[in-house]
Amino acid sequence: MGTTAPAHPSPCALRLDALFQRLDFVYLNAGIMPNPHVNFKALWHGLLTGKLLHMLTTAEGVMTQTDRLNGDGLQEVFATNLFGHFILVRQLESLLCGNEKPSRLIWTSSSNARESAFSLSDYQHAKGQESYSSSKYATDLTSVVLNRKFNEQGLYSSVVCPGLVMSNMTYGILPVFLWKLLMPIMWLIRFFAKTYTLTPYNGAEAHVWLFKQKPEYLDALVKYHSCTSGLGKNYVEPRKMDVDEETAEEFYQKLLELEKQTLERYSDLLD
Repeated sequence: MGTTAPAHPSPCALRLDALFQRLDFVYLNAGIMPNPHVNFKALWHGLLTGKLLHMLTTAEGVMTQTDRLNGDGLQEVFATNLFGHFILVRQLESLLCGNEKPSRLIWTSSSNARESAFSLSDYQHAKGQESYSSSKYATDLTSVVLNRKFNEQGLYSSVVCPGLVMSNMTYGILPVFLWKLLMPIMWLIRFFAKTYTLTPYNGAEAHVWLFKQKPEYLDALVKYHSCTSGLGKNYVEPRKMDVDEETAEEFYQKLLELEKQTLERYSDLLD
């Protein structure tokens, strides 16, 4: 299901509503990183200042993107990575809430999610160059506030980070042949940077682990990271998120208002 256009989730939600009486798990994984650019000057500075490993594991200050508007006048990264998912969740509330067993939302976030890239006054990140980081931080905020509002109705939300996975998204950052040349180095880096999962199988470790957990015992303020040791052992590492719950609530209200405006625009199409 596409999430770039706000109208896309509605037919899917209607179809699911017709087929099922409840949903136990919804994995929210769609994401884009358009026109990525690597700041090699920042990498060199990180090497000189001893921050290179941190930059390699979070892409902080290293990755920028050139975002654009979609056909609805929304920033494309924001719409695809978060807002389309948010609309889908809202339209699936009747299937997710009030069931005998808890229902789960599992959002794919990132270690690149940073508060410094996000602003309530520009939550779509129209004025910046780190739209991916902003959208993933917005995802973290959304998950936190959904737990506050829906846990009593049996709906629980968690966020995961798959680590650095070789995928179509990463192949858009550098040419494929260059990644292959760098692969031996990345295997070595894994001894120091455990989030270099590298393969989709390894990156899904946290997703699978969460499937087996009882949501009532999970911390809503924790992000679950897929990790792989230097010897190839997969495991999950919980890390506290740097989120402010008041900011999360304010952002949630902005999402509700944007949802209202957007769906009013599509009311004739969706009826």
